[in-house]
This record gives sequence, C-alpha cells and structure tokens, in this order.
Amino acid sequence: MSPTIDPQRVAELLEREHVTFEALHSRSRELGLQTASSFLGGVPMNWMRRWPGKFPVFAERANGATVVDVDGIEYVDLCLGDTGAMCGHSPAATVAAVQERIQRGITMMLPTADSVWVGNELQRRFGLPWWQIAMSATDANRFALRIARTVTQRQKVLVFNWCYHGTVDETLVALNDGLMQPRPGNVGPPVDPSHTTKVVEFNDVAALEAALAPCDVAAVLCEPALTNIGIVHPQPGFHTALRELTRKYGTLLIIDETHTLCAGPGGATRAWGLEPDLFTIGKPIAGGIPAAAFGMSDKVATAAASEVTQSPNADVSGIGGTLSGNALALCAVRATLEHVLTDAAFARMEALAVRWADGVAAVIDAADLAWHVNRLGCRAEYWFCPPPANGGEAAAAIDHELESLLHLYCLNRGILLTPFHNMALMSPATTVAQVDRHTEVFGAAVAELLA
Repeated sequence: MSPTIDPQRVAELLEREHVTFEALHSRSRELGLQTASSFLGGVPMNWMRRWPGKFPVFAERANGATVVDVDGIEYVDLCLGDTGAMCGHSPAATVAAVQERIQRGITMMLPTADSVWVGNELQRRFGLPWWQIAMSATDANRFALRIARTVTQRQKVLVFNWCYHGTVDETLVALNDGLMQPRPGNVGPPVDPSHTTKVVEFNDVAALEAALAPCDVAAVLCEPALTNIGIVHPQPGFHTALRELTRKYGTLLIIDETHTLCAGPGGATRAWGLEPDLFTIGKPIAGGIPAAAFGMSDKVATAAASEVTQSPNADVSGIGGTLSGNALALCAVRATLEHVLTDAAFARMEALAVRWADGVAAVIDAADLAWHVNRLGCRAEYWFCPPPANGGEAAAAIDHELESLLHLYCLNRGILLTPFHNMALMSPATTVAQVDRHTEVFGAAVAELLA
C-alpha cells in the first residue's frame, strides 16, 4: 500500500519553511512594507501574491532561466512568467532587435515592414491564412469571440469546466454540482453566466453534443489540453469529435494556444493536426514584450471582413486597441519566432522536460507514492493523485497545504515553480544542471514528508 502524507507533518514543515523564508528575504520584506501603502495587496498586480511566503519576493534581475531577487538570492526559474518568459528572460535576439527598433519609433498606428515576415510566419506555423495582432491573449480571445458572434449571428459561447482564457467575462465560469456559476474568485461578474455561456467537462463528448444541439452557440473556445487547472490531456478521439460536432451544429471552433505552444513550434494545432476556425496565442511570442495574435480561416475572414476592416466604424468596433500591432511588438514577434522559438530550440526544451518528468517520477516511484507526473511538450507537472480526466476532477484534487509546502520548500532552495500548480516550463536557456537541481530538491522534500 502506498504511504500517505500526514497533514500534521505538512503543517510542521510548512511552519518551518515560513521561518526560513522570512530569514532569507529581509530586503523583500522591507520593500513589501513600503508598497503596502500604495499598491492594493502591496503588489502591482494582485496575482503576484499567489507566490508562497508571507510576503512577495521582489525581483532584481533575470537572464536566461535564472532570476535574482533583491536579497541577492539566485533562483532556477521553472515558472518563466507563467509562459510569458518561455523564451527565457531577455533572449539576446529579441533584445537586440527591440533595442534597435525602439530608437526608430515604438508606435505610429501604421504597419512596418516586419508585418510581412510576421504574417507569413504565423500562416506557416499555425496553418490559418488571415491574422491580426493584439496586445494580449485576453484581447485576442475577446476579439475572436466578437468575430464568431458576428459570423454566426449567435450569442452564446461554450467553454470547458475550469478552463482559463484570460480575463474574458464569458469564460470565467465553472460547474458546481452540475450547475454553472461564476468561477470562484471572479470579481464583479457583469451578468448571470447562463445568459452568455455554456460549460461542459473537457473530454465529455456526450455533454458537448447536448450543449451544441440547440444551435445557439457561436463558438467553442478551448485549449487543446487544459493547462490552467493543471495539465489535463485530451482523451483519444476527443478532438476529432469536437471538430465534427462543431461543424455539425454550425459552431465555430476557437483554439487558444497561449499555454499549449509548449507542445511544439506550431503548438498542438500543428502537432496534432487540428483544424480551428479561429486561433489565438499570446504571452511568449514576443519574448516578453506584450503581444498576441489571432488567426482566421478563409471562410471566417470573408464573413467578418466588412465589420472588422472595411467598416467606417472599425475603430470603435470593440476589436483592436491603439497600441495593438505597434512597431515594437511586431519587431519583437519577428525576432522571437525567427531566432528564439525555433524547431531546434523546441527539441531541446522537450528533452529537458522529459528529463524533469523522469526525475520526478523516479522520486515518486522510489517513495511508492500514488502521485503522478504529466507532461505536454516542454511543460511538465506532478499531481498528488492519478491523472484527472477533466477540469472538475483536477480542481477537486488540489491539496492547497501540500502544494504550498512543496512550492515554498523549492523557493527556499532556489527554485521557482509556477505558483498556481506544481508546474515547470523549459526555456531555450534552461540547463540540465538546473533540471537536476529540481530533482534533488524534490527528492529531499519527499524524504522529509515521509520521515
């Protein structure tokens, strides 16, 4: 029988690690006290409080896959800005291009020559013929949904339980005992979500068909695999059924690859041969500079063109923003896709993720724990349970105390995991030594838990 983790042991170790954390981070504590009088929660953005520890760690600098905080502590960064720094921090090719571009104008509301290369590359990588640039994946998803409603003349959106597509109102919903409601933590939902959204579990084909059958859903918005409730893989045949059912009921399919770009240079869309009507991506494609993109099929682009680009009111259509498609963003996207997120880089990143996952699995097996390791391309994580099949199972499996301990234990020993889950991401700059350091620390944590 597998050993169980004693909650009292977790509590004891967590208390000890909090004491260690406070002793290590005196300068961060000092800065936290100063920002507490001006920033809500003491941080520039609220989710910065999600990191372990009684106060936030303040960063001083970062390069490659390494972060250094204001107390001079160096970290192996396996979080990488929750995918925003998937290229590594300040990749040389992107930095050089941005430094040159910034001297020649940042935003002029006019296209630049980089647009030609970027448009062609987005077509090549992801397979859709028509593109627009946004500032964030949230914006790209909002715009894609507006286009889907315009094209289909339907209002509702379907998403999968415990999905995450940024701060898009229609997607911040979840199921509770089978009933749809605003997702826990959703601040000020504008309307009852039943007016805008349908929610079903990922991998549930029967529920998906039942939701689409009334022919009132404009679009299904989904990740190829869930990532923001932990990695939940599609079951065999799920994507084939998803595509067939959306076509059968006249619903557009929007694939959001902002996180699942980790599956390869063209994301899961290229790796798995998916055929979306619209496609969105953000975070990593500009090497850390804010930028995103959304693509459309010929059919969608033709149907939407009169509203999106040809209308005299296009500037107030709800699609686009003054800084969208700015010269700096296009320059950064080009440099990043051309020189950083290359096929060779992805091959190396995936090999490192395999090594990370194998190291964690070896520790789990040696301890005979009923834990599990999941991997998607160059992203990997561990669960304290067998692999969940959908978002509801994943949410129910979260052990907040044990997760907090593992995160803080790693942080106190110089390793940053994604704070929302037990997730690690590899960059082109990540090294074998950094991966093996995590395996060593993870093994020490498990040994202490079972002592």
